[in-house]
Amino acid sequence: MMGVVAPWRWLLALCLRLLFLVPAGVPVRSGDAGFPKAMDNVTVRQGDSAILRCTVDNRVTRVAWLNRSTILYTGNDKWSIDPRVVLVANTKSQYSIEIQNVGIYDEGPYTCSVQTDNHPKTSRVHLIVQVPPTIVEISSNIVVNEGNNVSLSCIATGRPEPVVNWRYLSPKAHGFMSEDEYLEITGITREQSGVYECSAANDVSSPDVRRVKVTVNYPPSILDARNIGVPLGHQGILQCDALAVPAAEFIWYKEDKRLSDSRKGVKVENRDTFSRVTFFNVSEQDYGNYTCVAMNRLGHSNASVILFGPGAVHDGNSGSSRCLLCTPLFLLFFVLCLSLLLPPAQF
Repeated sequence: MMGVVAPWRWLLALCLRLLFLVPAGVPVRSGDAGFPKAMDNVTVRQGDSAILRCTVDNRVTRVAWLNRSTILYTGNDKWSIDPRVVLVANTKSQYSIEIQNVGIYDEGPYTCSVQTDNHPKTSRVHLIVQVPPTIVEISSNIVVNEGNNVSLSCIATGRPEPVVNWRYLSPKAHGFMSEDEYLEITGITREQSGVYECSAANDVSSPDVRRVKVTVNYPPSILDARNIGVPLGHQGILQCDALAVPAAEFIWYKEDKRLSDSRKGVKVENRDTFSRVTFFNVSEQDYGNYTCVAMNRLGHSNASVILFGPGAVHDGNSGSSRCLLCTPLFLLFFVLCLSLLLPPAQF
């Protein structure tokens, strides 16, 4: 029977000690000037350790640390069940505890309470927990058609609240595109395709940075398609360069007939940004006007290219050629020379 009663008596004694430390109905006061004295507000980063110090002297008979209404330590006795809370010092001049691996829920007021001459006195310290910035939600990589509107979002957390910025990663871009969680692009163009970077910063640690790739689809645009002159029996190459997203498909025509690899002595080679037709041994039937057509699901573009031989001139990329001997300038020159060689008419 005595073995059962003893624990209850021990618990009752502890309760009485606590009541004696801070008697019910007696208002607690900030201590006399400088006593007891706790440190100023303590600021720590999440995951670090916080040490709470309370300066005392030999007048103190009892001392305790409390978090709000929860008792952490009284003297050398630990009341908290949290293994992260440990006693650092209990001397005639200092009473200190340490909170390890601090989390945001540890933030708040802590009280150092002492008993001197049967009068309780307290001193408070506020623990501030800083949290590095973390981007918790960001838009996924997107694909849009040229001319559409684009909206990107970047949500970040941290303590203090982080500042969020959007930047376009392009050599031509300068400064921030948006100093906000949201980035709105109206009528996006192909030149605005690329990578957009979101940065969240609050000076607690390095900024958290995430990126979003924006792909802009647009119809093909032929950049270069040049006429070329090649003698008979030589190799000739016609090339057509085009930009498009998705990549363009190329088709070649001579007059109104589609060109293919099945034609003897001709090779058609298609890549993402260009198409090339190679004539390994140019013949008379190879000369003429060719049309390059570049297409994707958004549209198409075409250009004419001429393969011509010696004795023919061409008008740049106009898609026309003619006989040099048939030009008006040559005919005029021929008539003048003929008039000088023939004797004058006799009447």
